Amino acid sequence: MKFAYWVPNVSGGLVVSKIPQRTDWTFDYNAKLAQTAEQVGFDYALAQARFIASYGAEYQLEALSTVAALAPLTERLKLIAAVHPGLWHPGVVAKMGSTIDFISQGRFCLNVVSGWFKGEFTIYGEPWLDHDERYRRSEEFIRVLKGMWTKDDFHFRGDFYRINGGWVKPKPVNQNPHPEIFQGGNSKAARRMASRVSDWYFMNGNTIEGVQEQIQEVSALARQEGRKVKFGLNAFILVRDTEAEAHAVLREIIAQADKEAVEGFGEAVKHAGASTHERQGMWANSNFEDLVQYNDGFRTGLIGTAEQVADRIRQYYEVGVDLILGGFLHYSDDLAAFGHSVIPLVREIEARRRTTDELVTV
Repeated sequence: MKFAYWVPNVSGGLVVSKIPQRTDWTFDYNAKLAQTAEQVGFDYALAQARFIASYGAEYQLEALSTVAALAPLTERLKLIAAVHPGLWHPGVVAKMGSTIDFISQGRFCLNVVSGWFKGEFTIYGEPWLDHDERYRRSEEFIRVLKGMWTKDDFHFRGDFYRINGGWVKPKPVNQNPHPEIFQGGNSKAARRMASRVSDWYFMNGNTIEGVQEQIQEVSALARQEGRKVKFGLNAFILVRDTEAEAHAVLREIIAQADKEAVEGFGEAVKHAGASTHERQGMWANSNFEDLVQYNDGFRTGLIGTAEQVADRIRQYYEVGVDLILGGFLHYSDDLAAFGHSVIPLVREIEARRRTTDELVTV
């Protein structure tokens, strides 16, 4: 199991609530947090992409420039930047990504976000495409990235992008065969896209049964393409000394929810899963409490003691989850505490399982 955390490069924290949060969006804070994260066992850091205020997020550090700045301050942590096709051209992102990969000695990754926040496109005069068209554009975006990163004379003619003999030098250091490409989305269009072009498929928070269903479908689609996809799961993580204490904190987060901001977020995300033909996808079935953590992180259930959370992670691992993407209430305390108390327990569980598997095969 790999572990990632949401970089708090957007103000307001990881819950849409007025509860006090010991976290900060500034770069100095995030530099120290990244250094702590890699020391306590995290593998990845994901910088969010926001361009205008929404759900109380008044200030935002841009994701690509944030991970570029974190690169020389870290040694092992893989740095994922989120980008929106339509606001970025894939050739430009390919060049920026190869530069960051060169600076970080092969630690750059990209999260391609098809977009749900209409206002971020319309304020820049960019067209707002229908849901499935946004995913079609993202697929072309990724195909261009891969071509630019792996070929010296790349040509592409799609419905959204044209490349006429493009190339980037230096090539990315991480050529296996290119930097890892992540994507999110729970809809049918997102699942089909992941099966064809993405290395990782991020899922919103969900039950074990809901996660298993997505993994099985995307894996089956990927097999038809002769590919394999890895799976990441969003989770809001609350680890406390007792289960009762952890759930009391959760109740307080929801009780102090910023009602206006949550409802505004809920209105904005109607352009996501609820707008698809199948009425299936991100936030299509999210209620008010789910939206207080804006990627349904409460649903994953990583709430309780260290032992309970580690065992819950084991259950997700057994249905095919490869990475937990965590958000925290008090980053200043909770991120390091998770690394010290939960990650070692998960590693012990993995070690016991390997030993058992070896004995069974003898």
